[in-house]
Amino acid sequence: MLSTLPATMTEIHITSPGSAEVLQPRVVATPRPASDELLVRVAAAGVNRPDVLQRAGHYPIPPGANPTPGLEVSGAVVALGEDVSGFAVGDAVCALTNGGGYAEYCAAPAGQVLPIPAGVSMLQAAAIPETFFTVWANLFLMGRARRGEVALIHGGASGIGTTALMLCREFGLRTFATAGGAAKCEAIRELGGEPIHYRQESFADVVLTRTDGHGADLILDIMGASYFADNLATLARDGRLLLLGFLGGQVAPQVNLSVIMAKRAVVTGSALRPRTSAEKAAIATSLREQVWPALAEGRCLPLIHAIYPLARAADAHRAMEEGSHIGKIVLAVDVA
Repeated sequence: MLSTLPATMTEIHITSPGSAEVLQPRVVATPRPASDELLVRVAAAGVNRPDVLQRAGHYPIPPGANPTPGLEVSGAVVALGEDVSGFAVGDAVCALTNGGGYAEYCAAPAGQVLPIPAGVSMLQAAAIPETFFTVWANLFLMGRARRGEVALIHGGASGIGTTALMLCREFGLRTFATAGGAAKCEAIRELGGEPIHYRQESFADVVLTRTDGHGADLILDIMGASYFADNLATLARDGRLLLLGFLGGQVAPQVNLSVIMAKRAVVTGSALRPRTSAEKAAIATSLREQVWPALAEGRCLPLIHAIYPLARAADAHRAMEEGSHIGKIVLAVDVA
């Protein structure tokens, strides 16, 4: 199959750190898969906050990672590395990549590639890997989320937020989620969550009042320092605070450590991209066992806010930075 691939392809690269216009198409050699990789002809690619941060120069990529943006793709397998088994040329797959998704072809480690469940479109599949790997790893693997617990999701209308809401509903958690507008709060309600308009009410007060003082067993947080004290106040005893981002700052001054001790709280967090291939493969295996059946039955499908052609990647980034989106933004590369 390698002999039939085009010698070159188009990708979107970052000419230099900066605003969205630094995303520009260029023609490069079509990649060849390493021994443990699959090569995918990309149908669609998801757009994620780390892509935007990388483009702006605020998200250093791990050593050896592909500097071309794009952390998730869907498409068809067109070539297999010599050590890869369990896949065949022509398979419809989605993949968590190590970069390189904004392109016509993308190589991904086989352990990070999953079959697309029956009935799921290429556009939907491209919006799955990054957020599902992130939410599953943090809430359900690290956070040990259990049926009947209470979760609080910050940024509930984002790609991460909507994914978390759907998975919490699927696995029997009661979920609160913050958002900054009426439309976003309604979207949270439609996904089974209890919305909190953070511009009008205190999330700590709402959660504690509605749970009769119990609080949240799990909090998935993208804000960091600006929410830290209120997150601790909201946590239930033995609660778990899972940090995903620092939109509100990285340093939380004057933290009352006695609150952590009194509640036996666990404060942790993780970034997905620096994880090893083995760690990502383990998450993929767990997702295939626990979540893929729900996707195949039409549940937990990602919400897609907007679709842009690959050449308009800069517009997709502007839409994400503008902040009114609900769910995921996707680049259509080669969708029939």
